[in-house]
Amino acid sequence: MNDELEFLREWDADAAPLTGPARDRARHRLLNAMAHADQQTGISPGRRHVLRFAVAAVVATAVTGTAVLISTDGSGEGGAPGTSTPRVRIAAATVLNGAAAWERRQEKEPVAPRDDQFIYSKRIIKETEQKTGKVKTYTDEMWDSVDVSKPSLSMELGREMWEEPAGKGGGVWPPRKWSELKKLPQDPDKLILAIISLGSRTDDRSVSDLDKLERFEAYWLLGELLKNPVLPQGLRPAAYEALALVPGVRTIPGVKDSAGRTGVGIAHTERGSHRDKYLIFDPASYEFLGFRDERISASGSKKYIQLSHVADWGIVDRVRQRP
Repeated sequence: MNDELEFLREWDADAAPLTGPARDRARHRLLNAMAHADQQTGISPGRRHVLRFAVAAVVATAVTGTAVLISTDGSGEGGAPGTSTPRVRIAAATVLNGAAAWERRQEKEPVAPRDDQFIYSKRIIKETEQKTGKVKTYTDEMWDSVDVSKPSLSMELGREMWEEPAGKGGGVWPPRKWSELKKLPQDPDKLILAIISLGSRTDDRSVSDLDKLERFEAYWLLGELLKNPVLPQGLRPAAYEALALVPGVRTIPGVKDSAGRTGVGIAHTERGSHRDKYLIFDPASYEFLGFRDERISASGSKKYIQLSHVADWGIVDRVRQRP
């Protein structure tokens, strides 16, 4: 279906496990390739995980000290090319900190999934071919093994794919096991540094010490964490606050969600052009509206705009069971 899936099929699953330093180098090479994906092929990597956003709806209606910027140059950051109409750009920190504040007011300690269970999620994807305007809607479902010891089933644009169990000592990011999620720090600064290290080394730097590649890595890994539909109490708002600290995270005003509503996008714009991939929030309430992405056909001749949102999720005992 996509070039990255072909690469995964050809990967040598019998290779020896990577050492800590080798894993670091491999991760950085992957993230560097992701950062330049738009410039090279236009195909975003890791589509199964990039599209699997299960961020809880977020609303913040009474945030004080709102920072607002006015953009009048359509060719500048956050503007639409060829336009000169002034647009109000809400600071990314305002949106994300507002989302965190609302989440803390609403959240309760969720029921923790057992290691032998599956996390079910259903997402709706509205895909538009850019050249013809033809629209197609997909309903994709996933059953992810919590401890990755059992085969997981996922769908990509209606196509079923199986994820084999992880080997001894293997895992996924973000982790699905409750014990691993509970170990993640809820201090925003410490959370950023913890996910950058991914347990392979200690990191006593500050966020301001991170280079551009590491900033993008932090943005991407935090976004992946927020795709988990169920997180320990306090971790989701901490992840929002951590995203607000990452340099290069910006708002993109005047974007549309899957229902045609106008919203504000949250994207990382520091390395290359990533304005085609972003979270969409209501610009006034900060309610989470959905996710936007783009993909290129395998032939490279067609470009698609994807708008998606999670319609349902739950914890189940077996694959194909629904909550």
